[in-house]
Amino acid sequence: MAGKGEGPAIGIDLGTKYCCVAVWQHDHVEIISNDFGSRTMPSYVAFTDTERLIVDAAMYQVALDPINTVFDAKRLIGRRFSDSSVQEDMKQWPFKVVPGPSDRPMIVANYKGEDKHFAAEEISSMLLIKMKEVAEAFLGSTVKNVVVSVPAYFSDSQRQATKDAGVIAGLNVMRIINEPTAAAIAYGLDKNKTSTGEKNVLVFDLGGGTFDVSLLTIEEGIFEVKATAGDTHLGGVDFDNRMVNHFVQEFNRKNKKDISGNPRALAKLRTACEKAKRALSSAAQTTIAVESLYEGIDFYTAITRADFEEMNMDLFRKCMMAVKNCLIDAKMDKSSVDDVVLVGGSTRIPKVQQLLQEFFNGKKLCKNINPDEAVAYGAAAQAAILSGEMFQDVLLLDVNPMSLGLETGDGVVKEMIKRNTTLPTIKGCAFSTYSDNQSSLLIQVYEGDSNLLGKFELSSISPAPRGVPQITVRFDMDANGILNVSAEDKATGQKNKITITTDKGRLSKEEIEKMVQETEKYKLEDEGHKKKLEAKNALEKYAYNMKNTVRDEKYAQEDKKKINDAIEQTISWLDDKQLAQAEEFDEKMKELESICNPIIAKMYQGVAGGDGGPPMDE
Repeated sequence: MAGKGEGPAIGIDLGTKYCCVAVWQHDHVEIISNDFGSRTMPSYVAFTDTERLIVDAAMYQVALDPINTVFDAKRLIGRRFSDSSVQEDMKQWPFKVVPGPSDRPMIVANYKGEDKHFAAEEISSMLLIKMKEVAEAFLGSTVKNVVVSVPAYFSDSQRQATKDAGVIAGLNVMRIINEPTAAAIAYGLDKNKTSTGEKNVLVFDLGGGTFDVSLLTIEEGIFEVKATAGDTHLGGVDFDNRMVNHFVQEFNRKNKKDISGNPRALAKLRTACEKAKRALSSAAQTTIAVESLYEGIDFYTAITRADFEEMNMDLFRKCMMAVKNCLIDAKMDKSSVDDVVLVGGSTRIPKVQQLLQEFFNGKKLCKNINPDEAVAYGAAAQAAILSGEMFQDVLLLDVNPMSLGLETGDGVVKEMIKRNTTLPTIKGCAFSTYSDNQSSLLIQVYEGDSNLLGKFELSSISPAPRGVPQITVRFDMDANGILNVSAEDKATGQKNKITITTDKGRLSKEEIEKMVQETEKYKLEDEGHKKKLEAKNALEKYAYNMKNTVRDEKYAQEDKKKINDAIEQTISWLDDKQLAQAEEFDEKMKELESICNPIIAKMYQGVAGGDGGPPMDE
């Protein structure tokens, strides 16, 4: 819960391609724009020799220095370096990813002349901090509490890693909310104004890097998730990749040049492909045009909507299969679905809409809510409910996306929590030893049948024949979808519980603390750079103002020359001292002011003495 004096609670959609931040204010949700005027901000972080750039400024850097511009960090968070999805994504990224401790993927970037290794949680924390700063600038107050959205199909590890990113950012993550559920809240709050009664709503959420579909029943403020399905590795990025690979081959065929190993060329081509993808949502054909793509060679070609659809048809059909599975899990026929709500920028693709509409026998799709902002909208509403700022009767009943169980003595995984179980939930089960006088029991917790979440040992079990000791294992999954597992020997009272450790890819407390300290250091560096820019800009502005001021004929030629000479010397100094510190710019400002101010003051004194002072306003 939010604490008093910590400012309003905000909602953040931490997307693969774009972020969005919102707040409940004046009895409605306000989507907050940043200083560029953007309501959705690119999930980019870039590093240079002098500074760190985040969101819009970082995205502009990608064509200049793609190797040190990081994006798609959400596709790495909570994963292992050896995961096949990570290995596949690495082929598309210009930046370098290397294995870190415990097989954790680490992003390499050169910052201030030094190679730095960043965990995906660190990059995500930088984006969260930026969203926090955007909200604070809008609200005029400090923000501490936040609800962060994640894909419904995020694993326990990915959810924990997202919470870790919040800790590194200095935020109190009150709740992790599933993206389609957040969008359903946005839909429900809007529909509550015009409709009553129970509604079955399917939220189809196809974003930049993840895909989820959730089926909910909404009635009188109760949002009950019936089932969820999807893929945390399917989205607009994959559609872009198909186009990029296609045009890399075309460029090679036309020019006998392979650009697949050139990060800058690939970054230019990817940007062009993203623009083309958007254009094809409203046009039947568009042009890919990249000047000097590689070795001075321009690349011009065309792509039709039909070409794009053919490239990605297997991925589109994969989305439809998830819709079918979601309905099966919910034990609901598609004719029972009242509304199909589109969320995520990739739902603008006409073929996706066509296939979805055909699946639901021509049913009109719901496009009433903004697909780019709906998740942040719902997250902000949930934040307001948790913090007590919003008093509407809203009850959210979400589900876990995957089954959870533990391995028994015979190597079989026993299911403890079925997939699509309503959260929060607690499930317990009695176990025993599988050999005589066994003194310890290894508890191995699995997500699905094969993904080992973690393990721990219950020791000091009283010696007894096999099957006699009574050991209770308890699975406790909270509303965030985060799992705690404990085991207790009834005879001895001996207890233990799972701790997700670095052998699973999680950050340790020590690593998180170190990253928090690094965050503080980056913050001071950013503030120092901002102060330097402000001092530099102030000096430049003053110099050019003085240059314009002394053009007035009333100034003596000798005074004009003195000021102009000082200004020219200052401008020349600025050209040579781009990397100077704020104190140096301040000192140069004082030096220029000491020359200019007495002359300006003397001129005004002369005018005042000669004609009674400057003219008064009429």
